[in-house]
Amino acid sequence: MLPGSIQITGETLSGAEIKDICDSLKENSVRLLSARGCQLSDRDFGRVCRGVAESHSLAQLNLNLGVVSSIGRVKLLADALKTNRSIPDFVVKDPKLIATLHGSPLLDAGLVALNTALSTHPSLVSLDLGDCMLGDEAIQLICGMLPPDGAKSGLRELTLSANPAITTKGWARLAVAVAHSSQLRVLNLDYNSLGDQIAGMLAVAVSSSRTLEVLDLEGTGLTNQSAQIFLDMVENYPTCLRVLVLAENAISPELQQQISDLLSEAEEDEEKEGGARSGGGVGREKTTWLPDSNSSSQMVLVTSGLGDSLLAETEM
Repeated sequence: MLPGSIQITGETLSGAEIKDICDSLKENSVRLLSARGCQLSDRDFGRVCRGVAESHSLAQLNLNLGVVSSIGRVKLLADALKTNRSIPDFVVKDPKLIATLHGSPLLDAGLVALNTALSTHPSLVSLDLGDCMLGDEAIQLICGMLPPDGAKSGLRELTLSANPAITTKGWARLAVAVAHSSQLRVLNLDYNSLGDQIAGMLAVAVSSSRTLEVLDLEGTGLTNQSAQIFLDMVENYPTCLRVLVLAENAISPELQQQISDLLSEAEEDEEKEGGARSGGGVGREKTTWLPDSNSSSQMVLVTSGLGDSLLAETEM
C-alpha cells in the first residue's frame, strides 16, 4: 500500500490521536503529516518527533503556526532531523530536504540548537527562517550554509523575511556569503529594515553571483537611490538575476517598470538562445527554484511556520 497523508488544522490533539500518528509514522504508512496550528503537550510533541526520526516514508512534515513553540521543542526537532537525515538509497535516490520554520520564535539560541542538524544535513536545499526573531549570531551560522565555490553544496533557496533584530553588520556578512555562494538561486529578504546602504551591498553580491535568480526586497525601506543602482546593474552588466521584487518601497513605478522590463528582456533572450541551441526545444527553467521532481526522487518538507506555499507546490 502506498503511503498516505494525515492533515489536521487548529485542533487540540488527544493522546489517542498522537498514538495513531506515531504508529503510522513507525509503520512507514505516512508520506505527508500536517498538524498546522495544533495544540499538543510537550510529551506528545516528543513522541511525534521520535516517530519522525524512525519513519522512512515521510516526505513532508508541516508543523506550522506555533507548534514548535519553545527551545525544548526545537531541540526535539533537531534530534529527529539528525536521526532521519536521509532516506536509504534503496528507498529513494537523491533525497532533498526543504525546511520551513517560518514564524517560530527561535531566537539565536534556537538556531544554535538546530545548526548542527541543518548545516550537516546532506540533503538540505531550502531553508525558511522568516519571522523567527533572529539576530547577528544566527546570520553567522546561516552564512556557513552558503559555502563558496569549490566547497560542499549549500542552500539553493533562503528566506529571512521579517527578522528586524539583524543589524547592518549581519546583513553585510550575508551579502558577502551570497556573492560567493556556489548554489543559491532564491533569496527572500522582504520586510526587513535594510535601507539603501544594505541594498547597495546586495547589488554587488548579485552582480558577483553566478547562480542567484530571484531576490525579494519588498518592504525593506529602499528609495530610488537603490533602484537606480539595480537599474544600472541589469542594464550594463551580465547577471543571472531574473526576478527582483521592489514593491512597498519608496521607489517610483517608472524605475520599477524599467528594471522589470530589462529583466524580462534578458530572460526572453536567454530562452531564444536556449531554443536555438536545442533545435527549438524548451529554454531555461522557471525562475523560482523547486527541487527536481521525477519518479526516483523524494523531498522532505519540514514546516513549522507560515510558509505553506511550498507544501502546496512541491511535487512528490
